[in-house]
Amino acid sequence: MSFKIQPAAPARPNRCQLFGPGSRPALFAKMAASAADVINLDLEDSVAPADKDSARANVIAAINGVDWGNKHLSVRINGLDTPYWYRDVVEVLEQAGDRLDQIMIPKVGNAADIYAVDALVSAIEVAKGRSKPVQFEVIIETAAGLVHVNEIAAASPRMAAMSLGAADYAASMGMQTTGIGGTQDNYYMLAPGGAQHWGDAWHSVSVAIVAACRTHGLLPVDGPFGDFSDDEGFVAQARRAATLGMVGKWAIHPRQIALANAVFTPSAAQIAEARDILAAMKAADATGQGAAVYKGRLVDLASIRQAQVIVRQAEMLAR
Repeated sequence: MSFKIQPAAPARPNRCQLFGPGSRPALFAKMAASAADVINLDLEDSVAPADKDSARANVIAAINGVDWGNKHLSVRINGLDTPYWYRDVVEVLEQAGDRLDQIMIPKVGNAADIYAVDALVSAIEVAKGRSKPVQFEVIIETAAGLVHVNEIAAASPRMAAMSLGAADYAASMGMQTTGIGGTQDNYYMLAPGGAQHWGDAWHSVSVAIVAACRTHGLLPVDGPFGDFSDDEGFVAQARRAATLGMVGKWAIHPRQIALANAVFTPSAAQIAEARDILAAMKAADATGQGAAVYKGRLVDLASIRQAQVIVRQAEMLAR
């Protein structure tokens, strides 16, 4: 372990982030009543240019008027390369109350992007006397974002989470695909005899996001899966993301909420095994041993850290 201890990520559920267009306010009450942990009211890609102003007004009214319960409430602003983003920040923070928890910043390419938004947000908070500092979640969805992922994660104390935006990432990287996440048909290896074995085209950027987040105390989140009729494909990608260390996944359709929650909630069997490993190590420690044997395999201090991740997550979700 490094002499510099890695900070802990925010201790809140983030298994599923449900997105809804700001231009469709009829969806907001349903989103609030859903089982998603995080609600993202979108002003960016799902809103047509002609609807930007009205969508912004809808979102402000919803923040103030809808009962969001214990949801973590987020607004995705427009990209910093558009003429819309600064009005998103100014109008939302000046007109919406303290119920807003987070701003999601898309297509972040470097730490300077975060600085720009942070400066504007900080000035508004002081001017309006806002009592709760707004957190940031960023989306890594460009080649520049991948190259600068570590500096982005460290760019501001407001940083709380980081997501993968697969579609724009693919476009920025020049990938030959129109799919949003999931298996890519042409990304395969040939085994001896000619059998095809598919790889994960999103693996490297996912690992980079997880490593940057864990280094700087952020929540790493997997992004969208475009084919909302493909439950098996969604679950497969979510399981890969969870195995790599991500804490949740986006839902672009309500049917994906239960799928994400199931994958990112430790099962009863996983929790029981983790507790048994901790008990075995406690017994070994009591006799002066640095390791123990659990179900025929060696467990040691590294095993404790792995088991503690599962137990802490289970305890947080049980609150």
